[in-house]
Amino acid sequence: MEEEPNKSPLLHYWGNTPEEDYYTLQGIKSTKSFFTSPRGLTLFTRSWLPSTKTPPKGIIFMVHGYGNDISWTFQATPIHLAKKGFACFALDLEGHGQSQGLKAYVPNLDLVIDDCLSFFNFVLTQNPEFQDLPKFLFGESMGGAICLLIHLKRPKEFNGGILIAPMCKISDKVKPIWPIAQLLTLVARFAPTLAVVPTADLLEKSVKVPEKRIIGGRNPNRYFGKPRLGTVVELLRVTDYVSSKLCDVNMPFLVLHGSADVVTDPEVSRELYKLAKSTDKTLKIYDGMMHSLLFGETDENVEIVRGDILTWLNDRC
Repeated sequence: MEEEPNKSPLLHYWGNTPEEDYYTLQGIKSTKSFFTSPRGLTLFTRSWLPSTKTPPKGIIFMVHGYGNDISWTFQATPIHLAKKGFACFALDLEGHGQSQGLKAYVPNLDLVIDDCLSFFNFVLTQNPEFQDLPKFLFGESMGGAICLLIHLKRPKEFNGGILIAPMCKISDKVKPIWPIAQLLTLVARFAPTLAVVPTADLLEKSVKVPEKRIIGGRNPNRYFGKPRLGTVVELLRVTDYVSSKLCDVNMPFLVLHGSADVVTDPEVSRELYKLAKSTDKTLKIYDGMMHSLLFGETDENVEIVRGDILTWLNDRC
């Protein structure tokens, strides 16, 4: 990562090297475009592909977390996976990044799931050579919960899932306390877009390395405001639903969580591992690691997590 001599805006999380030059240096190909979902939303998308002429080992459909996007530090993971032979695809969710919608307002995650499935199917339609390759879901935080919901809706469509600190339950350490939570739910009926929910600084709670916290904070597309009432109510609804359906999960999965995560609860990942019907399931809890496993930790820790992901993928491709 390039050193920044001052606080001038970064073009990218890695510095100011142009995107195409950076991807070429990394030995991958990448595209970006806009996709119109069946409900008419314009959604920003990216792909990260191996530059070799041989077919990819597998296809990975990726989903980012709340307030985040696919064009800043999230890119670090698909870039790494593309270098290792996997084709990766992702989109900015409604109200996130460069996609259409009020910033960080997600009133209905069921519609977001339909957006994701439509985009994933579009990718396969446009690339018929990918049809017979192994297909995996990958989700971080809220994206992990979305991946579980996608699996529950289409249980036979994907060969497995990688769940990074999945938001199967919002940690009590960042969730509004009673009776504030009940009051907010009531107010959300009348003012769902109001950004007033009191909560901890998620970047501070997620990223361990101070220098990386600064880089994350310079993401021009990240949402730094207070959570919107309608989004919080929807996340509470969905996480309650997901936690009630853990026993119905029946796909191969790898779930990774930091023991020091105070944004999502690592105990729920343990519960997922225990209750899921899946016969092929792997759980790793990293001692002392926080929520942002794939960027916010030390470089050494990030490489440990990446290595576990690649081992899991390579064993199934």
